[in-house]
Amino acid sequence: MSASRTPLPFVTPLELRTGGAFKSAPEDFEVEELPAYEPSGEGEHLYLWIEKRDVSAEQLLGHVARQVGCTRGDIGAAGMKDRRAVTRQWLSVPARCEPNVGLVATEAIRVLEARRHRNKLRTGHLRGNRFRIRLRGAEPQADRAAAEIAALLERSGVPNIYGEQRFGHDDETLTFGLGLLRGTSTPRDIPPARRRFLLRLALSAVQSALFNETLASRIRDGLLQTVLAGDVMQVSATGGLFVVDDVAREQPRFDDRETVITGPMFGPEMKPPGGDAADREAVVLAAWGLTPGSFETFRNLTPGARRPLLFRPGGLEVRTDTGDVLLQFELPSGAYATSVVREFRKTYDADGTG
Repeated sequence: MSASRTPLPFVTPLELRTGGAFKSAPEDFEVEELPAYEPSGEGEHLYLWIEKRDVSAEQLLGHVARQVGCTRGDIGAAGMKDRRAVTRQWLSVPARCEPNVGLVATEAIRVLEARRHRNKLRTGHLRGNRFRIRLRGAEPQADRAAAEIAALLERSGVPNIYGEQRFGHDDETLTFGLGLLRGTSTPRDIPPARRRFLLRLALSAVQSALFNETLASRIRDGLLQTVLAGDVMQVSATGGLFVVDDVAREQPRFDDRETVITGPMFGPEMKPPGGDAADREAVVLAAWGLTPGSFETFRNLTPGARRPLLFRPGGLEVRTDTGDVLLQFELPSGAYATSVVREFRKTYDADGTG
């Protein structure tokens, strides 16, 4: 069985669409990191507030390491940012590199600020990201459609999907990951120099695709806003997880945004659902020729987790400008702007670029 992904449905009506070209230029997609804390001004690490234009995360890290005189492993980052964009984020380097910071600047990379801090920046050390997006050449009546879509998303939330880039060109990354889990491929099929990176990427692609399939089935069945017996819920304020044993009690808490329904990132340490929710997730696994035990072989790389099915953009603003649609919003860490953009453009490519 090969990878077989279904088109991801929308939560807003198909007739409500802005169209418009996405990422025609890097300036059409601005991302600014919202840090979890500000550097204190003292310590053994130097935080660099960096702006890059049309530069990939890998290119940025390699360039900074070479110019300041440290290894890639010495550099800390809270998250990776898109290439086709103008992005601003913190990186940390050892404080001994401070004399070389002036060498980092290029036409595409600028160091806007440098401040010391006590600890190295780690993945996840951010509250989220702020986005400013321009959709060029939008359709007639896009201003009305954009306002209606924004209002609907405010009420319903946005499906927390993974974009197409996660799965590789023609699903090659996903297909290889499935082969690993089914035992038809092995890590030895990957060149040693890139083995650990590509192994993690391929296995993550499978987990992401299965999450998307679970989410899509809930949308198609009209169950995205409905708490089911056995659903694993996440408490919005604390992130704590629990399994639903009383739907009548939990549905109002979900409606009041105290909790959110989660979907599966399959793995041996994932908190399992029960009841109807477990049955639905088992159907998804079986359709892809997998079982919960499939993830045991690579348990260190696929421990498993739960992921909210929905997120709610903060400060969502929409306006039009000479035929373009401008979007501005904030997202929590781990949520993707392309999930918001596709609801406006109404494109089935989940990375929003088609």
